[in-house]
Amino acid sequence: MAFGISVILLAFATAVQAASYKRVACPDGVHTASHQACCAFFALRDDLQENLFDNTCGEDVHESLRLTFHDAIGFSASGKFKGTGADGSMIIFDEIETAFPANNGIDDSVDALSPFLATHNVTAGDLIQFAGAVGITNCPGAPRLQFLAGRPNALIPADIGTVPEPQDSVNSIFARMADAGFSPNDLIHLLASHSIARADHVDPTIQAVPFDSTPFTFDTQIFLEVLLKGTGVPGTPGNLGESLSPLPAEGELRLLSDFALARDPRTACTWQGLINQQEKMAANFAEVMSRLAVVGQNTRKLVDCSEVIPIPKPVVKKPATYPATKTFRDIEKACPSPFPVLGTDRGAQTKIPACPNGDVDIEDCSD
Repeated sequence: MAFGISVILLAFATAVQAASYKRVACPDGVHTASHQACCAFFALRDDLQENLFDNTCGEDVHESLRLTFHDAIGFSASGKFKGTGADGSMIIFDEIETAFPANNGIDDSVDALSPFLATHNVTAGDLIQFAGAVGITNCPGAPRLQFLAGRPNALIPADIGTVPEPQDSVNSIFARMADAGFSPNDLIHLLASHSIARADHVDPTIQAVPFDSTPFTFDTQIFLEVLLKGTGVPGTPGNLGESLSPLPAEGELRLLSDFALARDPRTACTWQGLINQQEKMAANFAEVMSRLAVVGQNTRKLVDCSEVIPIPKPVVKKPATYPATKTFRDIEKACPSPFPVLGTDRGAQTKIPACPNGDVDIEDCSD
C-alpha cells in the first residue's frame, strides 16, 4: 500500500512539474515561451541583430554594452544621488543625461536604440539591458547573460555624478560603486567588458581606439596588456582619462582608471588572477552583470526571459600572450601571487584593426 501511495505521489509531482513548465504560444505563430511577457523579445532580438548589430561584434555592440552600465549605475543606496537604476532614464531623459560629461558619446547608442521603442512593445529599461545582452553574443568568448523583463520606465532622470570617470581617483570610483551596491572586485569583473571596448571621446584626436589588441574577442588579453609598461605619449593624462599606452604605435589606448585599478593593492590580485582564465572571467562577468541589470528594480516583479538571448559565439581557445616584442620584463607587477607563464606573439607588432573584418580604416567597417 505504501508503495502504491508513493507511485501516486510521484506521478502527481511529475504532472505538477510538467504543468509548471508548460510553454505558451506567442502571437507571431512561430515561437513559444515560458511566459507571455517574453514573446515580444523574439522579434526585438531579430530586429537588433539584423538592423543594428549586423550579427557582428562591432561598434554598436560596444556602445550598447556601455549603455547598460551608464543607465543602471544611476542609483544611490545612500540617497546622495537621485535615480532609480536600470530604468531606461538614459533614453527617456536623453536631453538631460547625455549632456553629463561622463556620458560623452553615449548619445550615439541612445539614438541608435530609441527607434526600436516605436516598433516593439517593451520599456526603455528592458530595451537597454536586452540590447546589451543580445549584442555581446556576437563577440566570441562572451557569456550568455541573464535577462529579466518588466522594468517600469523611469519617472525621473539620474543625477549627474553617478557614472565614474577614467580620471577619477580609485577611492572615488570605489565609493561610487559601493553606493550602487558593488564591491571593488565586482568592478574588476565588470571591466572585462573593456576587452571588447573602444574609445571615441577619451582623446578627441583619435577615434575607435581599442583598449587591447583583440577588441572583437571577449578574452583575457585586456588584463595582461593593461599591466604592460606604458611607452606612448598621451594627450593629457588625468584630464582626458588616458594613461600611457603599452602599444601606442599599434593604435591602443589605456584608460587611466584601468591602469590604476590594475595596480591598486585592493584589486591588483583580482586583476592579475583573470589573466589566461577565460572561463573564470566570463562567469564572473555574467554574475555581476546579472546584478547590474536589475539595480533599483524589484526582481520579484520581473520575468526571466533569458531563453530569448542567443547562444554566444564560441571563442577559439588561445592562451593570453605577450604582444610581439613584449615579455614578462615589461610587466608592472602589483600582486605578490605568481604571475602566469605566457608566450610571446611572433614578429613585429602591427596596427590593430579598427573593424571586425580586419580593416584598419574605420571608414571601411560598413563594407
